[in-house]
Amino acid sequence: MTCRERMEKFLEIVGHTIEKLNDPFGILSGDRYEIFVHITVPEEDELFSKSGLKVKVLFISDEDGERILHYHIIENETEKVLDFALDEEEEAEIFNYCKELIAKQS
Repeated sequence: MTCRERMEKFLEIVGHTIEKLNDPFGILSGDRYEIFVHITVPEEDELFSKSGLKVKVLFISDEDGERILHYHIIENETEKVLDFALDEEEEAEIFNYCKELIAKQS
């Protein structure tokens, strides 16, 4: 089973919104993006929500490379930030998805 197949069992990306953040003062290096990655998880998962979830990602691309600065998992209906972390594989999946989005923006 590939990593992608395992991920699809636990976390499915169903959409996104992306916004490049402006630095009006020019103090920050590189480009920063706020990306909302919309996901669903199986009913048996402790993160499950009927209205769905999104992962709010602050993503940076600069001379040091590309990375996730931080993220929050948010319940769609209530906008409540959930006190959960993605596991390594899930975070890698979100990172790769965001990286592909940024590449398409360029």
